[in-house]
Amino acid sequence: MQAASDIFLGWAGTPRFGEFYVRQLRDMKASFKLEQFGARDLIEYAEACGYALARAHAKAGDAWALLGYVGRSERFNGALVRFAHAYADVNEADWTMMQAAVRTGRLAARTDADVA
Repeated sequence: MQAASDIFLGWAGTPRFGEFYVRQLRDMKASFKLEQFGARDLIEYAEACGYALARAHAKAGDAWALLGYVGRSERFNGALVRFAHAYADVNEADWTMMQAAVRTGRLAARTDADVA
């Protein structure tokens, strides 16, 4: 996640699979083997991701205006939770659709073993 957009940011889509939000950054990304993380590693990684996400979104508006709009009730928190659940459902549906496309040969896929 980055705080400023770049020229590689945009939408792509196909009639069969719909629209997708895509981003390709310079190939300077780090990679982690999450399955090897301990509990503390996972917490620190989640905190770093949250910080990067918050920093990117902080440029989206005036913090005081947003605070005034959100207020102090739990309504906003509840809305975020509902959105997160709905977004997770969409991701799961996309994953299921992609797996079906790979199974039927409509989409080619390769594993790390194929690349080695």
